[in-house]
Parts: sequence; structure tokens; C-alpha cells
Amino acid sequence: MSLIKAEKTENNRYTLEFSVDHDTFENAINKVYRKSVKNINVPGFRKGKAPRSIIEKMYGTGVFYEDAVNEVLPAAYEAAVKESALEVVGQPEFDIVSIDENGLVMKADLYVKPEAKIEGYTGIEVSRTVVPVTDEEVDHEINTVRERNARELEITDRPAEMGDTVTFDFDGYVDGTAFDGGKAENHKLKLGSGQFIPGFEEQIAGKSIDEEFDVNVTFPEEYHAAELAGKPAVFKCKLHAITATELPELDDEFAKDVSEFDTLAEYKADVQARIQKRHDKNAENEVDDQLVEALMEKLEADIPEAMYVAETENFVRDYDNRLRMQGLDLKTYFQYTGMNLDSLREQMRPQAERQVKTRLALEAIAAKEGIEATEAEIDEEFNGIAQSYNMPVEQVKASIDADMIAADMKVKKAMDLVREKAVITDKAPEAEKAEA
Repeated sequence: MSLIKAEKTENNRYTLEFSVDHDTFENAINKVYRKSVKNINVPGFRKGKAPRSIIEKMYGTGVFYEDAVNEVLPAAYEAAVKESALEVVGQPEFDIVSIDENGLVMKADLYVKPEAKIEGYTGIEVSRTVVPVTDEEVDHEINTVRERNARELEITDRPAEMGDTVTFDFDGYVDGTAFDGGKAENHKLKLGSGQFIPGFEEQIAGKSIDEEFDVNVTFPEEYHAAELAGKPAVFKCKLHAITATELPELDDEFAKDVSEFDTLAEYKADVQARIQKRHDKNAENEVDDQLVEALMEKLEADIPEAMYVAETENFVRDYDNRLRMQGLDLKTYFQYTGMNLDSLREQMRPQAERQVKTRLALEAIAAKEGIEATEAEIDEEFNGIAQSYNMPVEQVKASIDADMIAADMKVKKAMDLVREKAVITDKAPEAEKAEA
């Protein structure tokens, strides 16, 4: 297998011509023959026993060529690309040039990564929104934890109140006629949750267990069922049970139960620190988004469509993998959402374009600044991946090309440089609202 020529046909487009020697191609034909002969019937021979020469005489000398080409193509193409030293992007288009006594000659029309140029990537002016933690945020997060640790109490000595959860039957009528979906038994409802028609839940408050009563409401004008929209209705109800949520006391014992701290003050301080960390992370993401937008504007590159298509497919594959980790797949996802593969690709396309442009810009910066990844840094990255996936580091090294790790690290270092050299102005959230 060898490269014959690499010819530039237009900007960022090349034609590779490469060969597969006679012996290699002949071995591939024999391999295909051995796999196929068991399914071929030839008069005068038992099924699967006909010689290759007889089959070729009956069906033509090229009867096994297509499968043999597919057999040798991946390795031959990979060797040709490596020998050409081209950075190929997207999927190539293959064509057979010749098949003769010398072997196989093929060509591949392909796109290569474009030359990227960038200037003015230092000193980019961006703003960062500094968001202080409020007491309301701390209280909200702690109350969420209290609600998770709450217990339900059965209420028998008082009527239902807003905030209680009630179990009741209801049977709805409009103009004296029952309607679809208007009846249920032993339905659970938290009063004040807003799950029912406005005014419904408030009329249950004050009712006692085993009490039968009517609830009179009017369906909203914009109600989803047109035949009910704007019409008055009466629901005949019977209350069966009342439960109330009892939150744990907000004290040191609560802190010990839900955290590693001994006092409520320490727990609150930790909650505040975690919220501040989230705010800070959001602020840094805001800075990175602005820097990426600026880099994309400064990038000069004739980007082939094949790069966008390939990156879009990467996004789709990643999304499919995430769905499978949740026990779903794309087919099921499409059934739920009414989408299809084309609409998902359309949805992923802007992200793919952003990713392609950003990486080209950062690669150009890394090349211009002479940024490299050291062996120690690459080993550290391998160790981090191994820990994340709970795999032996040698197994990770066997499955991931070190050059890919190095390329990713150079891109990361380039982004660090851009961030370090940026001119960042802090502003309060009020200023951001005023600008909006």
C-alpha cells in the first residue's frame, strides 16, 4: 500500500491517489471468496464447494471485487493520509482508478483543515457580572433541604388548610353534563400548588374529612379544551384524608443531620460559599463566552462545509450516547419530541459551527505563540481520565492517541492565555439589567 500522489484541486481540497499491491488485493479477494462461497449455488457442485475460478467464469472476474475493495480500503486510505501528512476533515469520496495484474489503484477526494490566521487576541475587553450571595438565596437552598427531610403527618383534628395535601374524589359537570377528564377518585392534591383551575383549591380549604361539597369554578378563556373554555363548572367532591408537611427545626441538630458541620452557623457559611462558587463560575463562563465571540470575529479562515457537517455529526453521536446512558436512544427521543434526525442536526448546527471556529482560532494562537504540551502534562491528563472512568491508565493510553491529548491541551493553554491577557471589567447585576 503506497501513496502515488497528493494533488491540490482547489482551496482546502485534495485528491489522493494510492495503490494496493497485487498480493494484498489477491488475499482480500480470497478472503471474500471464502466468506461468500457457502451461499453460492453452482450446478455440478455441492453448495459452498464451487472453486473460485468457476464462480468467476460464471459471474465475471470482478464478482468479488467490490467486497475486496471494502476489505482493503480502510488500511490503504489511512496509510495514504499518513504518508501525505494532510490534516483531513470530513468524509472523503472514493473512486476506483484501476484494477489489473498490478493490483488496485484508488483515489479519494477530500477536504483538509484550512489555514487559520488571527490577530488581536490579547487585550480583548470583556465584562464580568459580579453577583453577591443574598440571604434569600441561602434561605431558599436551606429550605429546599428542609423540605427533602420533612415528614408527612396525618391530620384528623382540623379542616384542610392551604399547604396541606388532600386526598379526595371529584366529579365535574358543565351545564349539568359530565365531561371527559372531569372525574377521579382518591386524587392527591397539594392545596396552593396551582395544579387545578384558579379558585378550585381555595374552596377545598376549610373542609373536613368525609365532608361532601361542591366546588364552583369557571374554566379560563384560554383553556386547552376549547369546548370547556370560559364555561362555568361545578365539581362534586368528597374529602377522604388530609396530610401536612412538618419541616425539621432549623437548629444545630438539623445541621448535623444534613451536613458534616456541628452548628447551623457553620452549615449556613458553607451553603453561602457554595452559592458564591456557582456565581463565580457563571461569571467566568460569561467571560469565556465573550472571549470566544471575539475570537470567532477575529478568525480568518476559509472553512470547508465538510468541517461543519462532521462536527454536527459528532454532536449528534454524543447526544445519542448521553441518551443511551439514561436508558433511551434517538428513536425513542424522536417519538417523544416529534423531531427527526434532520431537525436534530439543524438544532445542533450552530453549536457545531461555534466549536469549529473556536478550535481553529485557538489552534492558530497556539501555533503563533509556540504553545506545546509537555510529557508530564500529557501523563497528568491521562491519569485524570483514568480516574474519571475508573480505568487502568495503561488501558486509557492504549485507547486514546497521545497526539490528540496534546492537541487538546494546546488548545486549552491557548484559551488560558487569551483569558489571562484579557481586560476584564467587573460590573454589578444592576448595571447588566440597565444595559439590557
